[in-house]
Amino acid sequence: MADGDGLGEVATATASPPAPVPGLSPSLGWRERLRAGLAGTGASLWFVAGLGLLYALRVPLRLCENLAAVTVFLNSLTPKFYVALTGTSSLISGLIFIFEWWYFHKHGTSFIEQVSVSHLRPLMGGTESSISEPGSPSSNRESETSRQNLSVMQKAWRERNPPARIKAAYQALELNNDCATAYVLLAEEEATTIVDAERLFKQALKAGETIYRRSQQCQHQSPQHEAQLRRDTNVLVYIKRRLAMCARKLGRIREAVKIMRDLMKEFPPLTMLNIHENLLESLLELQAYADVQAVLAKYDDISLPKSAAICYTAALLKTRTVSDKFSPETASRRGLSTAEINAVEAIHRAVEFNPHVPKYLLEMKSLILPPEHILKRGDSEAIAYAFFHLQHWKRIEGALNLLQCTWEGTFRMIPYPLEKGHLFYPYPSCTETADRELLPTFHHVSVYPKKELPFFIHFTAGLCSSTAMIALLTHQFPEIMSVFAKAVSMISRTCVEYL
Repeated sequence: MADGDGLGEVATATASPPAPVPGLSPSLGWRERLRAGLAGTGASLWFVAGLGLLYALRVPLRLCENLAAVTVFLNSLTPKFYVALTGTSSLISGLIFIFEWWYFHKHGTSFIEQVSVSHLRPLMGGTESSISEPGSPSSNRESETSRQNLSVMQKAWRERNPPARIKAAYQALELNNDCATAYVLLAEEEATTIVDAERLFKQALKAGETIYRRSQQCQHQSPQHEAQLRRDTNVLVYIKRRLAMCARKLGRIREAVKIMRDLMKEFPPLTMLNIHENLLESLLELQAYADVQAVLAKYDDISLPKSAAICYTAALLKTRTVSDKFSPETASRRGLSTAEINAVEAIHRAVEFNPHVPKYLLEMKSLILPPEHILKRGDSEAIAYAFFHLQHWKRIEGALNLLQCTWEGTFRMIPYPLEKGHLFYPYPSCTETADRELLPTFHHVSVYPKKELPFFIHFTAGLCSSTAMIALLTHQFPEIMSVFAKAVSMISRTCVEYL
């Protein structure tokens, strides 16, 4: 499906807590392990020592008398002091908020966060310290280069200005020519064609595989090395997935399918990257419907998260068996067959999960380019699915006709979708707000179609309200209402006689 969410995945991978690059040094000895353990408990020991010293000096410092004096002082304060204190703190907080807002819009990051990351973490002994032996100059130089690359790329992914991100990526490559995430950023931001992007992703793959093998060798040395391996694994999987999507766009569909299948076999836990959804779209392009059914049998499970790609692809496969012979008139006379009932139920299931998709598939709403990130069950997911899968629905004869005749029946099954669901959880009411942030301003965001009340209910409500209002006015102003009633009756009689 849409592959625009990959940038956020790499940003998450590179923005995770930094870990040192694995070196070639041997494992730590017992002295180093003891020193590390003592360093970990140093803060607790200092806290206990401070409490003991405070207890020992309670008499010379006259802590009890000073505490009593402070209590008396606080009790003597008037409400005016607290009002002034609250107002002053509110003013300072407002000024800080205005400055943070201005700094974020100008530089794309928080000033307080930037100061804490750049200056306070080294002073507080963050996780950027090297685990290599101090006596290994090559390991120290390698770790220093890795830390610099990580810092540069973290700032690059947070940067809102594309030229600044590209400049930071080149800066990281000057420090280390094997910085995989820098090649990824250049492929995402600077490449103007898919061929250029594929070339940069291949360079990123070469660097990412080297770093991944090195991380595998050192993963059991420390928790930091394990975190480094997880980060390098995410980056490597993302690069391979992007190469598969480049092959798909360039028409090498079988190559793309092979890359995706190998990824799913090599890294089965990483289902959150939705590689199987990209595989479904590629297999549909090959019209390999048996392979599509095999993928759905594995991932369309009640225990796994759903998506529009899974639900609507399952509906498309069941629709394919009956759509070429389906006719609304014939179905109304003889009823639906078992296969047609299964197809209709699959469509209702898909529409319940994401009700915005049919309007784009049926071209009742204009289709735009999918956004970089999508929201499950939202309008953004519907746009992304329809953008990549509309051609597959058009390829199957009668599929869109069956969808048009049956999709609105879902709302008769679930009259109040925001309160209860049938096969899924109730539709979340927060998707409209999130989609407005993800989609461009010129796009009219689709809202979950709520069931409209029948005309009879509106007519009855209006009749009862008008009758109650006339009765109230007659009770309060009997003379005026009698004159008004006579005038209305006279006008009505005149109209009837004229007709």
